[in-house]
Amino acid sequence: MKRALSVAVCASLLAGTSLLLAQPPDQEQTQAPGGRGAGGRGGAGAAGAGRRGPNFPQQTRPLASAEVLARGKAVYGVNCTACHGADLRGGDQGGPSLLRSLAALSDQHGEEIGPIVRGARQDKGMPGFNLGDADITAVSEYIHSVLAKVGSQARPPGAIDPSSLNVLVGNASAGEVYFKGKCAGCHSTGGDLKGIASKYDDPRTLQNTWVSGGGGGGRGGRGGGGGGKPSTVTVTLANGDKVEGVLIRKDDFIVTLTQADGTRRSIARDGDSPKVEVHDPNQAHKKLVPTLTDKDMHDVTAYLATVK
Repeated sequence: MKRALSVAVCASLLAGTSLLLAQPPDQEQTQAPGGRGAGGRGGAGAAGAGRRGPNFPQQTRPLASAEVLARGKAVYGVNCTACHGADLRGGDQGGPSLLRSLAALSDQHGEEIGPIVRGARQDKGMPGFNLGDADITAVSEYIHSVLAKVGSQARPPGAIDPSSLNVLVGNASAGEVYFKGKCAGCHSTGGDLKGIASKYDDPRTLQNTWVSGGGGGGRGGRGGGGGGKPSTVTVTLANGDKVEGVLIRKDDFIVTLTQADGTRRSIARDGDSPKVEVHDPNQAHKKLVPTLTDKDMHDVTAYLATVK
């Protein structure tokens, strides 16, 4: 009897759960007046999920009136520019950048910035200014208006995005001449570089790749250069035998390598014994970079961009 009752209760609970799961949840309002998500500034909450666009608090808050911003800009220019810079990233007198200032980012209408302006941080080198409430509010609102235009990674407003730079500004004919004089001893546009422009359709990646010697400009490991081919090493032992392989590590005390059969071997060093010879396939590129001018680099990039 008890067992039958328990089974009935469980079945009832499961049925109730199924009904709850089958019914869609009440949809919350995800759009607040003024176009902001219900989650508040920064795109938090339901409206922020899966939505692209400004989600930095300073970019979603309403700006002050043009009159207030003009007044704040004037106050900032007279009192703040020398230390914090016209673009807020630090000035000639060594003041810190305001683009990542927690006080500036947390401030609403001067309640955080005001005390600092009036001398709350004199012990840290920030002088105090005798400004009225209206000026404090105005300069705070002006700072917020600049922060609203900050680019990615706190890039100053108006700064050029590196990803938008065009590196195809060289002379392809001059680049071909340079290539034949400096590079053709090791590389060929009909051999290892055949179709390189098709492989790297982004000119910046193409340029980084050939300058570094391959691998798109990535840094090598302990034993390798930046390119696709690793450094190799030849170790001549005291009895004259030679051990060769891909270099893994080399310092004043040990050299570690991987032999052709996959065996990893570490050999102790004592000064110049045993003799260690490293063969870096990117050594020529490493010697080239300090002498490479911007013009030559762009010329060669322009030339390689035609090698499809």
